Amino acid sequence: MIWETNTQEKFKLLISKIPVFHRRLTEEAVTKRAREIVASRNAGQIEEEDVVAAFFSDVPSPFYSMMVRLLEQTGFDYKKYGFPKNGNHKK
Repeated sequence: MIWETNTQEKFKLLISKIPVFHRRLTEEAVTKRAREIVASRNAGQIEEEDVVAAFFSDVPSPFYSMMVRLLEQTGFDYKKYGFPKNGNHKK
């Protein structure tokens, strides 16, 4: 699936900041979920909102605060997409 260029660059940067033993699993899980989100909206490429939604839907509770910090550090503006949504974890 095609990625929006800036989103892919930020995603790769974010993945590089995740502890080594979690990188591959995180990359695979988030990419899979982002693809599902793209398919559900009948779009042709993965965009920032898809990646943000994938992270917020699949991150395990113990890693929530690290995820939020990494999203912020790598320039993902999750708040503009309404995250965290009701029922999600809080910072």
